[in-house]
Amino acid sequence: MANRLAGSLSPYLRQHADNPVHWQEWGSDALAEARDRDVPILLSIGYAACHWCHVMAHESFEDDATAAVMNTNFVCIKVDREERPDLDAVYMNATIAMTGQGGWPMTCFLTPDGEPFYCGTYYPSAPRGGMPSFTQLLGAITDTWRHRRDDVAKAAAAIVAELQRSSGGLPPGARTVDPQLLDAAAAAVAVDEDRVHGGFGGAPKFPPSNLLEGLLRGYERTGASETLGLVERTAEAMARGGIHDQLGGGFARYSVDSGWVVPHFEKMLYDNALLLRVYAHLARITDSPVPRRVTEGIVEFLFRDLRTDEGCFASALDADTDGVEGLTYAWTPQQLVAVLGDEDGAWAAELFAVTEAGTFESGTSVLQLPADPAEPERFDTVCARLFAARQDRPQPGRDDKVVTAWNGMAVTGLVEAGLALGRPDWIDAAATCARALLNLHLVEGRLRRTSLGGSVGTPAGVLDDHGALITALLALYQATGDAHWLEPARTLADLALTHFADPDRPGSWFDTAHDAQQLVARPRDPVDGATPSGASLITEAMLSLAAVVDDGARYAEAARASLSDASLLLERAPRSAGHWLTVAEAAVRGPIQVAVVGGGELLEVARRRAPGGSLVVGGDPESSALFADRPLVDGAPAAYVCRGFVCDRPVTSVPKLREALAAR
Repeated sequence: MANRLAGSLSPYLRQHADNPVHWQEWGSDALAEARDRDVPILLSIGYAACHWCHVMAHESFEDDATAAVMNTNFVCIKVDREERPDLDAVYMNATIAMTGQGGWPMTCFLTPDGEPFYCGTYYPSAPRGGMPSFTQLLGAITDTWRHRRDDVAKAAAAIVAELQRSSGGLPPGARTVDPQLLDAAAAAVAVDEDRVHGGFGGAPKFPPSNLLEGLLRGYERTGASETLGLVERTAEAMARGGIHDQLGGGFARYSVDSGWVVPHFEKMLYDNALLLRVYAHLARITDSPVPRRVTEGIVEFLFRDLRTDEGCFASALDADTDGVEGLTYAWTPQQLVAVLGDEDGAWAAELFAVTEAGTFESGTSVLQLPADPAEPERFDTVCARLFAARQDRPQPGRDDKVVTAWNGMAVTGLVEAGLALGRPDWIDAAATCARALLNLHLVEGRLRRTSLGGSVGTPAGVLDDHGALITALLALYQATGDAHWLEPARTLADLALTHFADPDRPGSWFDTAHDAQQLVARPRDPVDGATPSGASLITEAMLSLAAVVDDGARYAEAARASLSDASLLLERAPRSAGHWLTVAEAAVRGPIQVAVVGGGELLEVARRRAPGGSLVVGGDPESSALFADRPLVDGAPAAYVCRGFVCDRPVTSVPKLREALAAR
């Protein structure tokens, strides 16, 4: 036997192709080998940008003696959690059930049927902090497997029963999704705000992207200044903190402290796609320079650091550079002076809060921007010189894998940002990405999850892939008026209804298709996390699609049933329902539909002024179902503003359109 990862299309798996461990990918052959050898499976799940995944790999998986123990006593399987979110979800739930917490690297021991009987996360190469060494754990698992097989069977049966029970979905919600529920959700969220540092809760602190977008839409509906203030405080705190790359744009995955000072340095596509949507929305409704600057910086980061040859976007930049966390990004005062000279170096140190003691490790600091510079031109020059110097440093690795869902989120963010800031080139880039996804990731009528270097992977698309891509295609339809984006959106929606909807429980969705590879439990998690849940994403897609096609009743009913099913989350755990709040805010307003016949200035104003979640489309009379019986008015362009099934009289002037869009 030998390591079998060299041919993988996952950069994370390829990182382990030279390990002495006999890794292989998940599949029926691996499970069959475990049965034939009568040994347990050692399942290791991680991702390319994960710091502690690299640590465990260096300590244990690259060690010949440890690898020999693994190879002799286990079938060793490596999984990229971003490529196989279904496996990650099932075994993460098992890990949390067994230990009370989860994370990556995830280390699970399974029977040859894939049933987990012992799970954990990182294990050190030597005993530390009450944890056994990894080899001690391997010995204990092997001994238990050989001599206490009944205990293994009992543990596996118990955890599988719990996994199957928890995959039954949430209890049905009893509350109607109405403005009162959404107002109560916003109020409950506000109670948890960190009024000192922004955001919610303590360290580690993650950008609450989904929640901020939902709250922004709530502000547009209610005009509640306290809601806007909460969003502005959090958005500005993140923008000024070390979690935001002050030189290169974009955000790291999370802050290790409550003040957004020191990031965990990996930069994920999904975070930046979701934050792009939020900051562009905030820039549009406040016309504030900070969110505008942040929006432009995120797009610059995406185009410069993550764009692939196909015009899509890579998954992430690594947390480590040459095995050192933060090596690319941290500075000392002396390093600033070396690049900028004494005067500008001292000025930059004060501006970016770079101290002798340091805010990070070994006297280094992560750049922050506590206040705007008094000399903007000098600031721009200093940033450019520092960034150029930083580019000469060793750079973090990039995970080139293209994930359908995350690219769909990026397309939506780019379209909405392009409309908000008047950047048609961003919309063009979004269209290039979407075309590449459709050309490469749709294979024989079904959606795939990933590709690498123009070669599509074998993992099937999951629910969030469908939902995010549909919404992206509909965003492009609205921005361009090109109806050819509608056909694939409708095709994907029909696929989702056929393969992911629970036929026994309308409004509930599985995260994997009914004909996907069968696991010990079929994942179903409607809770929003760092990314929106597949269920909330597909609900957004169904709601939007229903508003722009002439036969949208089945999509509208799917959205209605899904929101009803999720009302329990909005009522009892709104911080874990950020994207549900985003979708619900659109739904309770109709959603708002604006059909602009004849285009021109009316269409431009509608696209920039309509509340988040509105459907805005321009076109010629009778050019599509949305324009049926909606003619020009006295030969002039006209805007038809509707909320659900109720439409205002058409308006032909910009002031009247602004008035109609501002109506609550």
